[in-house]
Amino acid sequence: MSHTPDTAFKKLIDIVNTLMSENGCPWDRVQTRESLKPYLVEEAYETLEALDSNQPEKIKDELGDLLYQVLFHAKISENQKEFDITGVIDNLAEKMVRRHPHVFEDSKADTPDAVINQWEHIKISEKANRDHKSVLDSVPKNLPSLARAQKLTKKAAKHGFDWQEIKDVFAKLDEEVAEFKEAVLSGKDENITDELGDILFVLVNIARHKKIDAEEALRGTNNKFIQRFQYIEAQVEQSGKALKDTPLDTLEHYWQEAKRKG
Repeated sequence: MSHTPDTAFKKLIDIVNTLMSENGCPWDRVQTRESLKPYLVEEAYETLEALDSNQPEKIKDELGDLLYQVLFHAKISENQKEFDITGVIDNLAEKMVRRHPHVFEDSKADTPDAVINQWEHIKISEKANRDHKSVLDSVPKNLPSLARAQKLTKKAAKHGFDWQEIKDVFAKLDEEVAEFKEAVLSGKDENITDELGDILFVLVNIARHKKIDAEEALRGTNNKFIQRFQYIEAQVEQSGKALKDTPLDTLEHYWQEAKRKG
């Protein structure tokens, strides 16, 4: 049975209201903003995994789970007489219109970069009317570290704090690698973590200069490693041995095979 977006959304809201009602689900009724945080993060990452899979049914399923988290939080706020899901939608709609004057008004932005610059200027003007002390305040603290580093450096660069040429970033990388190497070889354990962090931060800057999402790049490499390592596991299993009993040169041979297979 098909539904219009309006009726489908209303049906879902009715389900949330029922689950959170006095006679609803005992688990749902006791949840709080704090208790739901891990689930929100989990659903966001499962949605990313579904997008990586490029499987429409899986994407649809995970987007639904993520949407439910939004409705769950909105219902908690409604129960606390703060706002409801209609307020969330109205606020979002107003913000999208305000931040797209090139579509809904007479402003002009003909390229994606022009749209991004305009978006940033609008956000800055919005925050000027709030308790805002730093241009970096808008970067969420709970982002994964690579993603947060990229957003922090992007914000700073928008205000002129940036290398002019990428060769200067590579010079900084060489400097940081040398400092890390010195810390490791000298046994200064207290400096090793800091120096490694500095290297990662510079690498994020290089990614930003090349318009590469550092978080996505590492996620892709993680997935590639898993795929190749699982190939090694399968080959070792076929040989009748255990991984820990297989010589490293044999494991490397299987790794190279996995690379050639893509």
